[in-house]
Amino acid sequence: MSFINPVNKSFCLEQICESNYQKLFKLIPDLLDIQETAVGLAAQHTTLHLKVIEQTPYTMTVELSHCFNKNLGGLLEPAVVIRIYLDAQLAEVLSDHARLSVSRVFQDPGLSREIMNYKWRLNYFLQKWLDHCLKKNYQFNPIPVKAGALMQ
Repeated sequence: MSFINPVNKSFCLEQICESNYQKLFKLIPDLLDIQETAVGLAAQHTTLHLKVIEQTPYTMTVELSHCFNKNLGGLLEPAVVIRIYLDAQLAEVLSDHARLSVSRVFQDPGLSREIMNYKWRLNYFLQKWLDHCLKKNYQFNPIPVKAGALMQ
């Protein structure tokens, strides 16, 4: 994928986070009802796994990933950790399997340009991945799946 570098990156980042929020809820319509985990299936495609990490009245943190083996001990990639801001209707990537969270990579808040570039790449990737998942017509089980049931 080529590197996109918009001039007004902060505005574009906000737009991507809004778009990612809408795409997440299109992909997983019952997202707010999932308490622990859920599985997304699409004919002849790798299974998607959703894990709820944290849920508060105004935010939700989830991990979304493909599972490349039949059990959860298998390879989970891209393991994207997403913070969903329910009140602002934004979804922001915190990290993925290959990249740490911004706060762990950049200790100096004065590196605002580098921080913005890092966040841009994470969230642009999520946008493209969600587009891919939506095109494959993944369907998530509306009934929350318990972690033990996934390992069977």
